[in-house]
Amino acid sequence: MGAIAAKHGVPLSSIFSWNGLNGSSIIYPGQKIKVSGGSAPSAPTAPAAPAPAPVTGTGTYTIKAGDTLSSIASRHGVSLAALMAANNNVTATTVIYPGQKLTIPGAGLQPVGETKPLVPSTFLGFTYPPAVVSSANENKALLNASPVPSRAEMKSIVADTARRMGVSPSLALAFAEQESGFDQRAVSPANAIGTMQVIPSSGQWASDLVGRKLNLLDPYDNATAGVAIIRTLIATSKDLDTAIAGYYQGQYSVSKYGMYEDTKRYVESIKARQRTFG
Repeated sequence: MGAIAAKHGVPLSSIFSWNGLNGSSIIYPGQKIKVSGGSAPSAPTAPAAPAPAPVTGTGTYTIKAGDTLSSIASRHGVSLAALMAANNNVTATTVIYPGQKLTIPGAGLQPVGETKPLVPSTFLGFTYPPAVVSSANENKALLNASPVPSRAEMKSIVADTARRMGVSPSLALAFAEQESGFDQRAVSPANAIGTMQVIPSSGQWASDLVGRKLNLLDPYDNATAGVAIIRTLIATSKDLDTAIAGYYQGQYSVSKYGMYEDTKRYVESIKARQRTFG
């Protein structure tokens, strides 16, 4: 539902209101969802940004619609870290705007075609859509260029967040260890981000659950998103095993098809890990 709201440019709370739904509702393929007072509007299409010619030395670049810091860095053959260093007020969380000028450093230029992806396009035999993998690579580049907590510090952040939100710390820690090994820089080909491995659409859902916009690249918000999802799955599932399975397989899929064999192994792994943190 968060993805539907974002696609049509309306608040998630309005989607809930118009359809008599809430953050714990399950939606099904074929179900009709109202996205406005009338018929659903077409999703806006962002204007295509013309590709700039690669620079040959230090210069400036005027930001165009659709640009991101990592795409600008990749296009000009420089690292994201070098681009941010050349622009003193720019960090991994800076919002950029069309018309804004950036300094492009000349050092470290290389042909764009030779840049090796940070995140592969396949995992366990499944190939993900190019747009998803591209977004995953952008998020990975941002995290690589940003300071993040150590694994030990991330472990404390997850436990503290769970206590604050009324979730068993041992359970939250089990998920964090299983998903990423407490690595906030982890990004999967499916664009699952950070320690709790939350995809953007689930991050939107988690944002609505806690009543504020969460940034999955932020370690504290990432922990909050994962714990919020765990808490809601526990509250809306028939038992703990089903809740754990929902984090991995998806709550609707579990309710419709039951647990897949790999999901059953995931559930047992989470329970075993929880015992070590108990």
